[in-house]
Amino acid sequence: MKVTRVAELIDGKQLAKQINTKTKTEVAALKEIGITPKLVVVIVGGDAASEIYVRSKHRKAEQIGIISEIKALPETTTQAELLAVIEALNQDDQVHGILVQSPLPSQIDELAITRAIAPTKDVDGFHPENVGKLYTNAQLDFPVSCTPKGIMTMLEAYHVPVAGKHAVIVGRSNIVGRPMAALLLNASATVTVVHSKTADMMAYTRDADILVVATGIAHLIKAADVKPGATVIDVGMDRDENGKLTGDVDFDGVKEVAGLITPVPGGVGPMTIATLMQQTVELAKWSETRGTK
Repeated sequence: MKVTRVAELIDGKQLAKQINTKTKTEVAALKEIGITPKLVVVIVGGDAASEIYVRSKHRKAEQIGIISEIKALPETTTQAELLAVIEALNQDDQVHGILVQSPLPSQIDELAITRAIAPTKDVDGFHPENVGKLYTNAQLDFPVSCTPKGIMTMLEAYHVPVAGKHAVIVGRSNIVGRPMAALLLNASATVTVVHSKTADMMAYTRDADILVVATGIAHLIKAADVKPGATVIDVGMDRDENGKLTGDVDFDGVKEVAGLITPVPGGVGPMTIATLMQQTVELAKWSETRGTK
């Protein structure tokens, strides 16, 4: 008789609540010594999805006690104007974290903007200096891309063994895939990154003990593509034919094969925002040790 397994759910929403509670306590302690963490989010133009995401970050920061400021700039903002805003924030000792929301209008070079944010205030962890520290496994205080960092927190919270395990990442973006690979490699996993040019991609996914999927392709990963008992982390935020939020993993099928799985929504998403808040507070702490508030 065939035994049907049902994967344990990784509850990102509940874990994010626990992290936010801890972060709130840390904020209160910092305020006792005269430091109030401050996050500034810059949004250019009126992208509807970006506006929703920025508002959710703002609400969460305020709930935790972080000073949150949104700088909304018009669609017609030039690159020079945006760079001037960033430089002013770089020079403001009261600001600990700077985030420029993507996407940006076509007249602005996103890479130039990423490079302009001071590495010590780069709450997204995208600055080349911070990426270099991540890839060299520097034993220093520096920010890391929030989604991969949140995923590592999930793996630790659910006692998922990483060292010596085969981790496969589907997708090679600078936001998720590449920093995820570095974090897992730093944690002594054997890491494979597959992408749109990989021949027989699913041969790799079927061998993964830990499978992280970040492609933006709804239900790309099916039950047959997953190793029985694997930990499956779905970073996708897609819409199905009915407009319902779904992931890159066919959840209903894969949950019958995997050992652990994240849902969409309620998995990686809440952890990304919780990690952003956590990292804002860390930047405030690190700025104090460097002698600047």
